[in-house]
Amino acid sequence: MIALPSFQGSLRSNRVATKTNEVLASVALARTEAIRSRSRGVVCTSADGGSCGGDWNSGWLVWSDLDNSGTVNGDEAVVRYVEGNPKLLVAGSAALIAFDGRGRAVGGQQTVAVRPDDVEEPARCITIGATGQTRVAQGACP
Repeated sequence: MIALPSFQGSLRSNRVATKTNEVLASVALARTEAIRSRSRGVVCTSADGGSCGGDWNSGWLVWSDLDNSGTVNGDEAVVRYVEGNPKLLVAGSAALIAFDGRGRAVGGQQTVAVRPDDVEEPARCITIGATGQTRVAQGACP
C-alpha cells in the first residue's frame, strides 16, 4: 500500500514525458517537412486523423500544406497522426502550429502544455519560438 502512491507518481511522470516527446517529435517533423518541401509544414489539432479540428487532447496531425491553404485537402499528405491520451491534458496557445519554407514559425511564438488529468504536477511547457526552435521547461506554461 505504501509503494502504490509512489508508483502512481512514476506512471504520471512517464506519461507526461512520453507525450511531451511526441509533441516535440511532431513539431520537428512539421518543421523538417516545411524545409524539405519549401512550403508550410503544419501541426494541427485533430480528432479523426483526417482533418484539423477539435482540441489538443483529442490528438493532432502533422502534414505538408503544399498549396498554403491552411486546410487538409487532396493536395496534402498527412505525415503523422498522434492520438490523445485520456489520462493527460494537452493544451496549446493555438490550434495550429505552422512553419514556413525556411523553418520559421508562422505566427510567432507558441506554447503547448502537457500535464496529468488528475493533478497539477508533473507538468511540462513546450515553447516553439519564432525561429522554429523548441524549448521544454518543467512546470505550467506562463
